[in-house]
Amino acid sequence: MAIDASETRRRRAEAIAAAGGLEAALASGRLSRRINTTLSEAIVLGLLRQDVRKFLCVLGHGSTEMGEILRIYQNAGLLRTYNVRSEIEASHAAAALRWVTGEKAAVVTSIGPGALHALAASLVPASDGLGVWYLLGDETTQDEGPNMQQVPQHEQDLFLRLCSIMGRAYTLHTPLALATALRRGLNTVDHPHRAGPFYLLLPMNTQPAALPGFNLDELPVGAPPPLGAAADQGSYRRAAESLLRAERIVVKVGGGARQAGPELLEFLALTDAVAVTSPLVSGIIPYRHPRNMTVGGSKGSICGNFAMENADELVAVGTRFVCQSDCSRTGYPRVQQVININTDTGAATHYGKTLALVGDAGPTLLRLIEALRQAGAASPAAPSPWFLACSQKRQEWEAFKAQRYAQPALYDPLWGKQVLTQPAVIKAATDWARSAGAVCFFDAGDVQANGFQIVEDDRQGRTYTDTGASYMGFAVSALLATALADRPFYGLALSGDGSFTMNPQILIDGVQHGARGCILLLDNRRMGAISGLQCAQYGQDYATADSVAVDYVAWGQAVRGVLALDGGPTPGSLAAALDQARAHEGLSLVHLPVYYGPDELGGMGVFGRWNVGNWCESTQALRHQIGL
Repeated sequence: MAIDASETRRRRAEAIAAAGGLEAALASGRLSRRINTTLSEAIVLGLLRQDVRKFLCVLGHGSTEMGEILRIYQNAGLLRTYNVRSEIEASHAAAALRWVTGEKAAVVTSIGPGALHALAASLVPASDGLGVWYLLGDETTQDEGPNMQQVPQHEQDLFLRLCSIMGRAYTLHTPLALATALRRGLNTVDHPHRAGPFYLLLPMNTQPAALPGFNLDELPVGAPPPLGAAADQGSYRRAAESLLRAERIVVKVGGGARQAGPELLEFLALTDAVAVTSPLVSGIIPYRHPRNMTVGGSKGSICGNFAMENADELVAVGTRFVCQSDCSRTGYPRVQQVININTDTGAATHYGKTLALVGDAGPTLLRLIEALRQAGAASPAAPSPWFLACSQKRQEWEAFKAQRYAQPALYDPLWGKQVLTQPAVIKAATDWARSAGAVCFFDAGDVQANGFQIVEDDRQGRTYTDTGASYMGFAVSALLATALADRPFYGLALSGDGSFTMNPQILIDGVQHGARGCILLLDNRRMGAISGLQCAQYGQDYATADSVAVDYVAWGQAVRGVLALDGGPTPGSLAAALDQARAHEGLSLVHLPVYYGPDELGGMGVFGRWNVGNWCESTQALRHQIGL
């Protein structure tokens, strides 16, 4: 029998709860600093010390011991487990929770397929810089023979190899290596600039292994500190001189600038620059700000892409230059100098002609602003030709959008009637969300691309769109975070029919755990983004549509506790349905058939280049011609 039986574990958990937490229990002496425990309990204690109190679980034979510890500690009120029906959903919900609220969570799976599902979904936090713990069951360490659901090869640590490709990982082959594993996990999940997933692999036979006299002081605390402003060595002076010489400055704002909104606004005014934003930071510069040219790239805006195409100097702040965001490295054909502010050396030196400032965005911008003022920079007294040209393109973009909103419905032969367009639906829904205080999540595909071209956020925190991984089913699964959060919020998931059917278990799990939100299901019975790309490249779509009619309202109504509604034929009827959904104490689904077809008013258009399909040759040739 293990050193700690259930009764001993229960008493220990209750003592910690009575003291007000692990640190208080240790300080008061209610909990000895050296205890007889097991590896699984020590893991939970270590995560509690890091303020990880929420565990999303799909338990199996590879995680029964971990499940027993979670049961005891939940009964004592120290943590909460959420049993869900998909490891992918669990991962998305944990990522959304961290993104929206900053709260940490752990995803707990069994061995084999469950762990691989979670690994696949961890593309989202890996791409978007979100710290999430993954506790994955693994094969036993004594090699008594093949374990069911392990990778079927006669080699060691195959799951560790898989996970290590995605991010940082550790196998607890040796139980007393726990402190090192937890420290590496803490440094990854709470990294101040580029957090990510951490995979803690738990062999089935080491989970219950005894740790006699384990020293709780070994459990690590304290996140790594931020980098701070970039080192000088004359870099700020050279950057200031370059900026003063430039005539057309564009600032590309990425996810690494999330905390630098005020500094960005001051920098834009001082340098007479305009901003092009990543979808990850919608609202970091208010949409209505005159220097905000909104999004750029292969699914950018008229004004965003104009600024990129015509700038002679680029200031990149916290951006990774994902292919679509910079037109596969062809987005800045006239730029002669790049000033790149990033905490990652590789990202900071991505382009040629770069002066790299390796540091945190906010403090580095402040130092650069100071250097500019010392060099004589001042905000222009009158609008410059560059600002006026960009402003004109911004007006064209607003007129372009207004034209689509003025024609909200088009005839669609698939539906045999007039149906709403995606631009009209997304505009009405996001306007409603701002007025209702709802947080918007966008799923992958047409809904996502049209969405970040349409949203008009006045601040950060209104819109979350996974443009890093573009993981279908993220948005609907993210609604589960509304039930996990310490301070609950209302979520609106804008999803296509394809994304929804990849993760429909949210209908059940959302009711089970008390999610409050609405799935707005835009149904065009196809993968519209890919159909459109195929038509643009090859003149016809192929294998991206289906002929199966689905009654999504009936599907939603089949789950007791879900309010399922028809969104109606107009933006007004949609807003009324969303009001009804918002009044429901739980999860809702609003279904809308939407237009797909050749009419340009049915979408938001494409204004950039992309290195895919039969565009590759010309895009690659332009990249090498530019030489940036």
